[in-house]
Parts: sequence; C-alpha cells; structure tokens
Amino acid sequence: MRLKLDLHDIYNKNRDLDRALHDIIAEAEATRAKKVEIIPGKGSGALKKRALRFLERKDIKPRYHRIEKDSKNHGRLFVHFKH
Repeated sequence: MRLKLDLHDIYNKNRDLDRALHDIIAEAEATRAKKVEIIPGKGSGALKKRALRFLERKDIKPRYHRIEKDSKNHGRLFVHFKH
C-alpha cells in the first residue's frame, strides 16, 4: 500500500501543514503502508525544507525507516516504512 500527501493546498498554513504530515505518518503506521509519497512541489524549495525538518524531528524520525528524495522530480519525497 502507498499513501500520498499533496502539500500545495496548505503551503502557507504552518499548523495545518504539521497536522497533515503527522496524520499521514499515523495513517501509514495504522495501515502498515510501505511508502508515503509527499509532494511539496518544485517552487522555491521552502515547503520541501519544511517537510524535511518535520520528518527529522526526534519524535517523528523513529517512526519510519528512511527518506528518499526523488532523483527525477525534486518536488517529491518518499518516506519508507518497515513494520
């Protein structure tokens, strides 16, 4: 199973952005998804940096296995899980 989160609609709402990222991680754990695709978009890169900072938090990092930055599309991240 693969989940997908598009951040384009909530790019300027910090609280909603954190909640959406937290919810998708929790959903991946609950459904035992192997991969979550996060789409911050290409733009200036600020939204991607924000998402990466969230994923690197000490309380979030132990919940997933690794992060993969898409080499063909720099506006996309993959978060891999080992359940």
